[in-house]
Amino acid sequence: MLAGAEEFPPRLYGTDDEVRRVASGLLARTLPRPEWTHEAHLCAVSVLVIEHDLPLETALPGIISAYNVSVGGVNDSTQGYHETLTQYWIASARAFHSGGEGPICARVNAFIASPAGRRDAPLRHFSHELLFSVEARLGRVEPDLMRFEWSQ
Repeated sequence: MLAGAEEFPPRLYGTDDEVRRVASGLLARTLPRPEWTHEAHLCAVSVLVIEHDLPLETALPGIISAYNVSVGGVNDSTQGYHETLTQYWIASARAFHSGGEGPICARVNAFIASPAGRRDAPLRHFSHELLFSVEARLGRVEPDLMRFEWSQ
């Protein structure tokens, strides 16, 4: 199980402006580091999937890596940016939000609160050993437990 998967209930957002602030803070590298939580990752990718015309599979790795560095983080083989998880969450957000309608905040919160948005959701598809390997951090790996539909 991923750390915190059961210990903490998901933190939901209150307004459309709040979820857009998270996404714009990531893009502008102004989001305070303590706010870059699991929920913020899902919030940002959801807003980008729903409201922005970006090739996320290729753009988001650089966006997250640059953000990490801007807040004093390091992207290397043991910390910071994680390619497989990023691609997993992009594909999950695309699948969850496809055809959906309604206020952006409600859609983001529905994803965060759903089984698809759980911190440990990737572990249905990947063993802990594979998901947290250097190979998975530095490049997208195929799941070893259960098939997963990637965006591309």
